[in-house]
This record gives sequence, structure tokens and C-alpha cells, in this order.
Amino acid sequence: MTKGDLEAVRAKDAAHYLHPFTDFKALEAAGSRIIVRGEGVYIFDAEGNRILDGMSGLWNVALGYGRRELADAAYRQMMTLPFYNSFFQTSNIPAARLAAELASIAPPQMSRVFFANSGSEGNDTIVRAVRRYWELLGQPQRDVIIGRHNGYHGSTMAGASLGGMAGMHAQGGLPIPNIVHIEQPYFYELGGDLTEDEFGIKAAGWLEEKILAVGVDRVAAFIGEPVQGAGGVIIPPRTYWPEIQRICDAYGVLLISDEVICGFGRLGTWFGCQHFGVRPDFITFAKAVTSGYFPLGGVIVSDRVSEVLIESGGEFNHGYTNSGHPVGCAIALENLRIMKDEKILENVSNVLGPHLAARFHALADHPLVGVTETLGMVAGLVLMSEKQKKLAFDPTLEVGMICRRHCFEQGVVMRAVGDRMIIAPPLVMTTREIDDMIGVIRRCLDLTLQELTAMGAF
Repeated sequence: MTKGDLEAVRAKDAAHYLHPFTDFKALEAAGSRIIVRGEGVYIFDAEGNRILDGMSGLWNVALGYGRRELADAAYRQMMTLPFYNSFFQTSNIPAARLAAELASIAPPQMSRVFFANSGSEGNDTIVRAVRRYWELLGQPQRDVIIGRHNGYHGSTMAGASLGGMAGMHAQGGLPIPNIVHIEQPYFYELGGDLTEDEFGIKAAGWLEEKILAVGVDRVAAFIGEPVQGAGGVIIPPRTYWPEIQRICDAYGVLLISDEVICGFGRLGTWFGCQHFGVRPDFITFAKAVTSGYFPLGGVIVSDRVSEVLIESGGEFNHGYTNSGHPVGCAIALENLRIMKDEKILENVSNVLGPHLAARFHALADHPLVGVTETLGMVAGLVLMSEKQKKLAFDPTLEVGMICRRHCFEQGVVMRAVGDRMIIAPPLVMTTREIDDMIGVIRRCLDLTLQELTAMGAF
């Protein structure tokens, strides 16, 4: 691409494209980085820079870029049946096959699937299904869903309400009624003098306290990500999820596992709930189900819930034009086949995850790094002004964004969530590529330290 062509694209982008989660004024001043292609674990921008994609696109490009098999699957399905809806007692072959495939890898108590286009739509679907379930059981007052502060469940009205992002709730009159929140299980920030195991029990106990405060006869469900993703890779203590399960069982509360980020091998298991030994009533999925090659999401539903929805009769007045889109489902089937044939999950669990953990935790010796955390192929670190005292930087310095800028300039994508720096690399990385990525990250931490020192901020 010539410089003139690039500037023309940037001008059109600035004049017409409203980007998601963006300060429009700031972007207009800075201009967009234009990504033109991807290959393996790398993306390339219009200026010819090769950048290691440490975030798998947006948590979703699990198999990396340029997988011809996925493109071929899309082409074959487009030439056979590019679209037909799933309304009016119709279906299509890829949708039926994918529903069965997802049921086969889900926890054993789950055998039915509702398709959507994204995780946000999946969580909207769950709100409708949860409330319909309790209505059919003669308990319509049981309509309160409990989420967590700093959790993320999408950006639609219901999804953003279920999540606990303060910045999102500050816009648009959120959360919608009958959605409440408890504190997140963030040991580094909230653990105090407790051990991790003790804190896990305490943090789960906040759910029981909220159920009792709201009223057992009113609480319908609890939703959480096995590992909080957009909130900064918050990995709960090992005692947390078993205690959450116990509490939900004790009070008859439905359990929702939002697997939009954790699903399809990210933690070394098909779904994160399987890693933590949780038996959910709903699993939200999206992103890596197609490795990002086509928008597809949905909900896997427990037999406990689906049997009530089916046997009670009457129409479930909810759905999307593209529910069960045949092209998306065909790509997803091929994506899951590759994951099985190439033993992606086993490699994450036995090779890549442990290697990433060893290399990433070595960054903890850096003067800026307060703590490092990893699980499978997700990792996060906290930038601190005085790590021994757990003193944070002044938020107005936006230290995380300084570090992120250096990362892009040095050739690696690392996301900043405040002053938490996080990665979720493609699941097809080699150990050598992990080593290269960590080397660049360390260099960027050094550059960030140099810049902060020059500013007098460290």
C-alpha cells in the first residue's frame, strides 16, 4: 500500500467509522493503525510492520491467521447454502451438526444449544431464558440475576448490565432493573492478610450474602467468567468456584458460566468451568468457536433448564435472523475438528501453558511488576510504583497505556486494563514464539521504566 493509499483509508476511517470502545475525538487526532493481513501468530499493518498478536485478535483467533481449512469450509458452505433462517420449523445441516458437537464437549448435564451472533447476544438470550424458566415453574418473582463488579458480559443493554464495568454503567442508564453485583475475587487487591484459599471462600461468601439480602425467593441466577478477561485477567483462588457451586446448589440458584473468553482451549480444557469443576446451567460461548473467522455465538443449556422450556410448551419469543447461520456453523465445525486433530487442548495444558507460565512469571523481577498471574494461555501483570508496598501509579499518568504504546512500537500486542497488562496469545504458538514475545515484553517494560523515570514518576 502506498503512503497515499494509506492516508486515503485513514481519512475515510476518520470521516465515517465510529469505532467500538473508543474516544472518538482522541482517535480522530491520532489516526487509526490499519491492519492489512495476518499470518500465523502475526499481524501486519499498512506500513509493513510485523506485530506478534499477543491478544489473539480480541481473545478469539485461537488457531492463528491464514488457516486455509477454515476459509475453504466457508467457501464450500457459501456455494451450497449461504443462508437460511432457523425460524418456522426449519434448520440446516451445519447448525444441527454443530449443536451436537458442542453438546458432546460440554459438561455431561448439558445437551442443547441456542445460537446467536456474539457473546453479548448469548448473554441477552440467557436473561430471557432464565426468567422464562422461573415463570414456567410458577415463580415469576424470581427475576434477579447477580453478577460481579469488574466482570464483563458484553455491551448490549442486558450484557452490559450483567457485567460490572463502572464506565459502562455510567452511560445509558445501566444496569437495567433486577441485576445486582458482588465484589470480584481479586486476591492481589482484596486478599489482605488471608491466604489465597481463605480468600477464595470469603469471596464466594459474598454471593451468599447477596442472595440473603435480596431474598432467596427472588434470586434467579449468578453469572461469572471462570477467569475474568476484559477486567484484567483476574484468576480466582482454587477454592472460589467450588464454593460458588455449593452456594448456588444450596439456594437453587441457576449458575451461568460465561465462556466467551475461556472457552475452546484457552485454559487447556474445552470450557473453563471444566477446569474449575463447575456444573453450570448455562454456558455462553462465542469468539474462538470459529477462531474469529466468522461471527458466531450462543448458549449451551443444561437439561434441567431445557426440559422445562420444552415440556411446558408455548413459544419462546426470542431469536435472531442469523441464529444457526450455516456458514458460521460450518466454519465452527472445521475449527473444532482442527482443534481435536492437532491436539490443541493437550498442547496448551501440557506444553504451552506451563512454558508461558515459567517465562511470564520471570517478569516478576522487573522493578515495575507487582505481580504476575497465568492460567493456560492467559496471563496478566500489574504495574506498580512501589511493588513491595503495593502502591499504584497515579491513574492520570495512564502508565498502562504508556506500556501498551511501547509494545506496539516494539512489535507485540499487549492490552492495558488500567495498569494491568494482559495477554491471551493464539493457541498455536510455538515455545520459541513465546520466548520471543516475552523478550519483547521485557524490553517494553524497560522502555516504560525509562520514560517514567524521565518524567519523575518513578
